[in-house]
Amino acid sequence: MKDKEKKILEYLDFLYYDAKCELNYSKDYELLIATVLSAQCTDKRVNEVTKVLWSKYDLKTLADANIEDIEKIIRPVGSYTKKASYLKKIAIKLLKDYDGIVPNNREYLESLPGVGRKTCNVVLSNIYNVPCIAVDTHVERVSKRLGLAYKNDDVRTIEKKLERKFPKEKWGKLHHQLVLFGRYNCKAIKPDCDNCQLKEFCKYYKKNEE
Repeated sequence: MKDKEKKILEYLDFLYYDAKCELNYSKDYELLIATVLSAQCTDKRVNEVTKVLWSKYDLKTLADANIEDIEKIIRPVGSYTKKASYLKKIAIKLLKDYDGIVPNNREYLESLPGVGRKTCNVVLSNIYNVPCIAVDTHVERVSKRLGLAYKNDDVRTIEKKLERKFPKEKWGKLHHQLVLFGRYNCKAIKPDCDNCQLKEFCKYYKKNEE
């Protein structure tokens, strides 16, 4: 690991040593559902919605629920028609295939409607401690600004580059740290560059300082 990567890890540890998933869940399927709902939505809003959702349903009743009732509850997260369909189908499949348990099986999870690689990585990392880095919009933005990835890299390429640059045992925690750093420090609009100790590596900072 190079000095740059060491400095990034040290700073992220300083800022977010106890970084963890900000989605609320008490069961493995609740995390899966919450992560599906979080696409193009904030964790804060998802937590508000899932609080209502799980007060009314569990996985079995969700599988049998009226799709319009699900839509009404999850409407605030956006794309609610599509997401309601995902939720019902996921519940049905999990109950049928794994008796409602979210399996440690990437191929199966990525076959579920609405579940892509990012969602799968979040679930496997948090539930089964599988070493992986989920690249969301925050991780992508921070990686590109800090020169850990190129401007035109897609999320899969970014994931591979981060895995090469950082020790495997750091991946799970690093994902959460990068998310929080992007959410609260290195924001898309008006990032807190003045108080950032990584600006020596930051392309965004150098460009805007010129």
